[in-house]
Amino acid sequence: MSQVRRTGRARRTSRIRRAIVGLVVVSAAVSLAGCGSDDGSNAGGGGLESVRVGYNGDFNGASLVAVANEQHLWSKYGLKPELKTFTTGPLQVQALNSGDLDFGYLGPGALWNPAAGKAKIVAVNSVGLADRVIAQPGLTSIAALKGKKVGVPQGTSGDMILRLALERAGMTIKDVDLVPMDPSTIVTAFSAKQIDAAGIWYPLVATVKKRIPGLVELAQDADFSSEVTFPTAFVTQPDLATKNPELLTKFLKVVRAANDYRAAHLAAAVVATANLLKAPEESLRTESSYVQFLTSAQLDTKSSDGTIVKWLASMNDLFIQFGELPSNVDPASYYLSRQYIAAK
Repeated sequence: MSQVRRTGRARRTSRIRRAIVGLVVVSAAVSLAGCGSDDGSNAGGGGLESVRVGYNGDFNGASLVAVANEQHLWSKYGLKPELKTFTTGPLQVQALNSGDLDFGYLGPGALWNPAAGKAKIVAVNSVGLADRVIAQPGLTSIAALKGKKVGVPQGTSGDMILRLALERAGMTIKDVDLVPMDPSTIVTAFSAKQIDAAGIWYPLVATVKKRIPGLVELAQDADFSSEVTFPTAFVTQPDLATKNPELLTKFLKVVRAANDYRAAHLAAAVVATANLLKAPEESLRTESSYVQFLTSAQLDTKSSDGTIVKWLASMNDLFIQFGELPSNVDPASYYLSRQYIAAK
């Protein structure tokens, strides 16, 4: 064999060896890139399970989601969240029932939805004290609203506080000129004095106060606290707990951990929520002062001893009275207390 042929063969062998080494290096690099990342490699070595979660754009409705983000609780418990913001709870119920959402948030005024079979309550979030009936300067009583234009997001806690206040004054919703509006439109309309009053909640009330400093707060949740407790809650699709109990358990573990962090670190939760919502910390801090937060252990106790069922039963009485429920429903049929307690 000539020297030229031997040299050519040697060069080809060398190129093949380099190619093999290169493939091994690339393969090792790809393998290492998948280790130690938070993109689906934990949760017992399996991938993160996707979950679609709705929240309202205020402290009460967004703070647990914000804390879960900041504290990396989603991946800790095996979830990869797709977060969606809403203006009201009833819109989230629609998304649940269309299959576009797995879990959502409801204020107290929207809890007739699970009572009506449209959702299941999976966790109590807080006890709300943020709802108000506000009026333009000079309107100093609920009675003064007779015949006046009153804006309200229908089916929400703003609707509920208005109806409660009217009833206490011996009036009904028919005694006012009710104008259905979404929350942001109420802020604009009230500020422009296009409506005389509104059923709405903090932090939106604080926003309106900056524009109309002399507005009057005619009624609030605390006025009725001896008769009714106003829980806020996370809810799910009516049949998700049966179809995917593992997803429910993972979600509840996130909720419980975020709930206890918020209870112990409220100031940090305000900052996290402000970051999520791109909202001023001051307004969220004000809203947080109108909310009662309970630890998961306290919620376990109130779930076991029937306290939360009593809260929901009292709410049902109101919903029947307001025509949103045809008849009473046992809250134990739509509050998944056993699953909440088991997710410790």
